[in-house]
Amino acid sequence: MADRGVTPPVEPVRASRIAPFLAKTAGVLLLLVLAGLLALWGVQRYVEHRLAPDPTTIASASLEGLREQNRLSAFAARFVAVVTSRQSQLGLSAEKTLIMPGMVRYEVDLGALDQDDVRWDAGSRVLSVRLPPVLIDGPQVDLTQIREYGSGGLLSRFTSADQGLDAANRHAGQLELIRQARDATPMKLARDATRHAVERSFAMPLRAAGIDATVNVTFADDPSPSRERWDTSRTPVQVLGNAN
Repeated sequence: MADRGVTPPVEPVRASRIAPFLAKTAGVLLLLVLAGLLALWGVQRYVEHRLAPDPTTIASASLEGLREQNRLSAFAARFVAVVTSRQSQLGLSAEKTLIMPGMVRYEVDLGALDQDDVRWDAGSRVLSVRLPPVLIDGPQVDLTQIREYGSGGLLSRFTSADQGLDAANRHAGQLELIRQARDATPMKLARDATRHAVERSFAMPLRAAGIDATVNVTFADDPSPSRERWDTSRTPVQVLGNAN
């Protein structure tokens, strides 16, 4: 009979109250973890956006570096002109042949480049650069290597035929050297050498920054089909302006 006054155990009641508390605590902790992960992701994206290398900025720096060089001479060639002049007077004739070697340099005026000549296409990851036409500097004649053959005989002795023949030969020799320099083969070699040099100037900084891009260099006097592509991309100034 004494057992009737004994109170029942309360452990099940306490366990039923602890379970919802633990569930709420786990939910709060889960939300905090998710919030922390989201914050970390946002910070990471912000840092990547602010610190990631910008192709347009690198291209602009490369452009300024090229413009400071003013002139780029990536190719030179040596030519030899062989010309003959004749003169007749008083029934007499004189003839002289001149062999004139000369050096010609092929240059591009980099100072004429501006931001519109450099365009970045983010979709194809192609940096397009348009250069001014290749110019010929020279010829620089090697006076020590000039050779003359022939004589005017009596005509040269009694007149100024020699001076006239020499002047005519030197003028014709200069024109011949320029004609050879403008031939299709040396011009192609000069354009290819210039194109490769400029491509390296832009590609190396991009590669050093870890940017996988293709540099496409053309010339302002290229055939028209290559020029139509310029409207498909934007200049670094336009890209940076939109970003700001």
